[in-house]
Parts: sequence; C-alpha cells; structure tokens
Amino acid sequence: MTGGRRPPDALVAGGGLAGSAVATWLARAGLAVTVLERDLHPRHRICGEFLSWEAQAWLADLGVDLVALGAVPIRHVRLVAGQRVVSAPLGFTGLSLSRLRLDAALLDRAAAAGARVIRGCHVRALEPDGTLATSFGPLSAPVTLVATGKHALRGAFRDRSGTLDHQLGFKTYFRLRPDMREALADHVELILFEGGYAGLQLVERQMANLCLLVSANRYQAAGGRFESLLASLLAETPHLARRLADAVPLLDRPLAIGRVPYGYLWQPEPGAPPTRLPVGDQATVIPSFTGDGMGLALHGARLAATALLEGSGAQGYAARLAADAGPALRRATRLQRLVGEGPARQARLALLASLVPSLLTLSARLTRLPPRALAAAAGPPASGPGRFA
Repeated sequence: MTGGRRPPDALVAGGGLAGSAVATWLARAGLAVTVLERDLHPRHRICGEFLSWEAQAWLADLGVDLVALGAVPIRHVRLVAGQRVVSAPLGFTGLSLSRLRLDAALLDRAAAAGARVIRGCHVRALEPDGTLATSFGPLSAPVTLVATGKHALRGAFRDRSGTLDHQLGFKTYFRLRPDMREALADHVELILFEGGYAGLQLVERQMANLCLLVSANRYQAAGGRFESLLASLLAETPHLARRLADAVPLLDRPLAIGRVPYGYLWQPEPGAPPTRLPVGDQATVIPSFTGDGMGLALHGARLAATALLEGSGAQGYAARLAADAGPALRRATRLQRLVGEGPARQARLALLASLVPSLLTLSARLTRLPPRALAAAAGPPASGPGRFA
C-alpha cells in the first residue's frame, strides 16, 4: 500500500472529526500519517451539529472557514417542556453546520497538511499487537489512533460501567415553513418529553436538524418505528408540532444508533501501549444536550497529538484529558440523570428555568471545557524525550 511512499508513522482509523484533526496536527509536525476512512464519499452522521466556541477555535487552527461553508449562528437556547417554553442567551455565539460539509472540509485539510487519506478502507478490528485488520489487509505503524466515532471497534474496549447507554439516538432533517425558520433562527431548542429529549436547530441551506434521544421502552411502545415515535412526540409536544407543521422531510429515513455510552471517559489499562490512543467519541462521550461533543472531540485530538509529539504517550494523554474534560463531563452526566426521562422532573426543571432563566446560561457554561484548558492546549508541544517515547 505504500507505493514507494514513506512508511506511515501513524495510522488513524476513521476520517471523521477527531480523526481528520489529529491527522492534520501530526502531519503538520512532519509525521507520515495515513487516514483510513470507511466511506468513499462524505455522508451524514448522527450529530446535533452544534459548534461551540471551543470547537470553532480548534477548527480555525485547522484552517476551516466555517462561515464560507455556510454555518449559521446560534446565540440562544430555548428549553421546552410541555406547554412551558423558556429562552436564555448561551453566553457565546455557536455555529451550526452539517457534518457532511464539515467532515469533507476536515479530510481535505488533513490531505493538504500531507496526510495520506485512503477512502473505502473498512477497519474491522484492532489486534492485540496494535495491527489494524482492514478490508485492505493487516496494517500497522508505530502509532495507532482509533477514531471510529460512536461506533465500537472490535478490540478497542470501552468500559460502559456507570455510563448512560440505554437510549436510542435518531437524526433527520426537515425543511421548515418560512415562519417556523424565522422563529427558530438564532436558537437551539432543547425539547423534553417522556423518555428523552430532542434538539432542533437550523443548519446551512435552511435545513433544520432534529436529533433526539429516546428510551428503548418509548421506542418499542411506538411499534419500533421512527414515524410512529415522531407522531407520538408531536401529539405530546405542541411546540414541536408547531415547528414541524407542513415541514418537508429531507432524508429518506433517519439515521439511528444505540448504546452510546454518555459520560464515558477513557483511561488506559495498566501496561497499555503508549502510542495506541483513542480520540473523539472513543475517548470521551459527553451527553448530547450540552452541544459540546464536537468541541470535546477536537480538544482531545489536540491533546493526543501533543502527547505523541512530546513523548508523554497514553498516560500523559489520559491525564490531560481527565483534567480538562473530566469536570464538565461529570457535571453534564449528573444533569442528564437529574433531568431523567419522566415528565414530573422535566416539569420541575422547566419551572425553575422559567423563574431563573440565567440557569440555562450557567448550565451551558458549566458543561463545556474551561477557557484555560483550551489556552494551555493551544500552544506548541514542548520538547520531550521523543515523539514515540
């Protein structure tokens, strides 16, 4: 597969957000990096597609022009529970952009930095010796980075104990009526319902992204069909029914995923190889209502690249990741448990938010990376004992 090329220093399994980012940063530092991307062409991915200020900062460092790609601004959050609707400023300007466009731009940046991008290569397993079993045969390099997103990779173990992995996730797009687009503009809406919650916001080209997490029991009660589930949510939630009145579905069927371990934070096992690192959702999975999943994935990718270049390896990476992301991750997980899936708790939360709307702004601040962590990670890697030590 090298075709006369320099053998790779690093293999990245997955060309999504975190995989492309870590490949770009390593390639910029002079490493020979190969990205193994399963899909031949860009595709939609399950994601709320909200870009926090942290995500925007890392994407700017990577050279991605979000405005040129069509990202739209979001400055307010709107909480909906039954008939109660509460709005508050986010405290920063977020952006919204489809993963279809963003991932394509990031893979282009990785290639421009010198990384080799191989499309159509399905990574099937991570072997105990670090070899990747792929549809192109076994591949190995001194560094292996697992960036397969929310999807598990055989051999890359994630301890799910203590995580919130019992809900099903769905994502689809709608074209809203003009008056509903205007009402939704500049807002991300968090809509609570029995068994879960949904997020609704505009993305580029006047599309609206509807993502939702729902308990398996609620989904089965709807006959195991997304159309029936959505119909029951519209009947239960007048606000969502208004938003989607006369809306045109833009996907043939929704994207779906299950058993996502929300609240997960990677810790290396004793004796773990120092140059075999997970990034993105393979390293941290923050509850989706925070809107910081992409920011956290990019931050972790930066920490992984720095750890490899400085020589601190898996242990150094894990320590920085825990220090930077751990507090926000724990707060977000506690908040999701507090909200729960029942209407009584959700109604109390909405009532409290209506009395003190600034609590929504505070929650947005407390469930994301602190500015000091971003500032510390943004500097160039310090010289260490060696990039693969």
